[in-house]
This record gives sequence, structure tokens and C-alpha cells, in this order.
Amino acid sequence: MSIDPQSIARRVLAIEAAALNALKDRIDESFDRAVEILASCKGKVVVSGIGKSGLVAKKIAATFASTGTPAFFVHPAEGLHGDLGMIARNDACLLISYSGETDEILATLPTLKRLGVSVVVFSSNPASRLSQAADVSLDISVAEEACPLGLAPTASSAVTMALGDALAVALLEKRGFSEDDFALVHPAGSLGRKLLLRVSDLMHAGDEHPRVRANTPMSEAIIEISQKRLGLTAVEDDEGRLVGVVTDGDLRRGLQKYQDRTLSMSAQDFMTKNPKRINKTALAMKALHLMEKHAITNLVVTEDDDPERGIATIHLHDIIKAGLV
Repeated sequence: MSIDPQSIARRVLAIEAAALNALKDRIDESFDRAVEILASCKGKVVVSGIGKSGLVAKKIAATFASTGTPAFFVHPAEGLHGDLGMIARNDACLLISYSGETDEILATLPTLKRLGVSVVVFSSNPASRLSQAADVSLDISVAEEACPLGLAPTASSAVTMALGDALAVALLEKRGFSEDDFALVHPAGSLGRKLLLRVSDLMHAGDEHPRVRANTPMSEAIIEISQKRLGLTAVEDDEGRLVGVVTDGDLRRGLQKYQDRTLSMSAQDFMTKNPKRINKTALAMKALHLMEKHAITNLVVTEDDDPERGIATIHLHDIIKAGLV
């Protein structure tokens, strides 16, 4: 039988997009109540489901945990054979069942009620036993599944996962979860490097930081640029305040303009005034974005409380070597 894969893909995506749009229109006070329940939980959020709902539940639990809401997944069948012991009185539960009548999940309710944990439910049927037993139930119904047989969870899985993401982000913002918090739970790989590396970890300070006074002859400034090998030198006034930089580009342009007078002139004649700078505690990624925005390869680094004094230099190559690009 001949099929058109592209047409099938477009039909599936159209069905799932329509289901998500319908979900958006159903967000109401029940969602606010679910956020309050999960945000006020003093323990952990336990997420449970079976089958495809169980797979989505695992992803939702992982998203919660990585965005500031401590959470873990419990399989309802395993829960009935001892794993309910993982749930404590200070916890809250998010139970996922499209029908709202999944036997294994319903069988966990007596234990959850005895523990006094709050229960949030994702279900398509507000009249189901699970929805009726919940503190709040959120509607994950879909008009149709993308599966032509109407059997495999497709649009309903997309809606369930999207609603879980919506809860995770709402909780993240309610808790004031920051980039620094995110970095603490994502320390590995390139993501960890992007969120953990600071300018202070990569900058050239002390004797490695090129610097001259404004009245320094260009013959000496050129030596400073050459020896420090960072493509520039910071220029300071007599009080040590940053007033400019002389870059390789400034030097080339000055040579074209002044020619054989260059060596007898001073750094202030060649410098770019008010150079771009960055605090030493800023994320290295912020330095990269600043360099990209202004098409430069260096930044002068300052103390957080004294932006007028350059203490170091950070170079684009340092950021590249750190694996942030």
C-alpha cells in the first residue's frame, strides 16, 4: 500500500497542535491550585503513572527535579508491593491516568489518604474515581489521537507532557529558581560549564594583564601588547582608572594615520576610549555574548564594586578553550 509520509507527519502534528491549543484554553484556577499544592509541599513531589502515562510521568518528575522542585517517580504496581514506603507525610503526589480509572493507581489511594499527602491528578475524565478523590484534577482530554486507530496515546501523551512542563515552569518561577540554582543540579558537560564558569575562572590577572599609563610612549605600549600576547593593552590614568584600550586594530589604524611618528606618540593618542568591560563574577557566557555583540575579542575585567579599575583581561580564545563555544 502506498503512503505519503509527509502528509502523515503533517496530519499528526496538526492534531497534536490542536490538542495543545485546546489545553491552553482550559488553563484556569485549577492550575493555580495545583501549583500552590506542589509549591507548598515540604517534602518531595511523587509522580506516578503506568504504561505510556508512566513514561511521561518519569519525564515530568525529572523536569521537576532539574528545575527546583524535588521529585521522583514511583511505578504504581511496584508501589503496591512496597515502594509506597518511599512516600512520606510531607510529600505531595501527581497521579497520571488518562481514563482516571487505572486500577493500580486507584489502589494506591488508601495509603496516600492515610499519609495525608495532597494529590494532584491529570485525567481526561473529571467524573472518574481518581479525579473525584484528588485535591485538584487537571483535564488532559483530547478530541482525537493522532494514531489512525485511535488507540495509541499520541496527542494525549503530548498534552500530558506539555501540562507537566507548564507546572514545572510555573513552580520554577514561583520558587525564584535562578541560573545559579540550575547550575548546582547540572554540573556536568557543556551545560554545566556554561552555567558554572565565571569570568574570574578564565581571566588573565596580575602580571598577565597588559596595562600602561595614558602617557606611556607607544614604543613601550607595543612591547606590552606583544609580551602579554592578548592583542591589546588597557590604558589607565595616573590614578589607575581605566580610560581606554589600545588593540591590535588601533595600532594598525594608527600606523596608517601617523606612520613614522607612531613611536614618539603616547598610548592615549591611539586608544579606544570607554572600552567594553565586564565584572569578574559574571558568567563567562555573558562575556562571550558581549564580545559577539560588539565584534571584539577581548574584554577588560573589573571588580564588581569598582567598574573604573581594570584588574584583568579575558580573551575570546580563553572561552573557546573552555568549551563554551
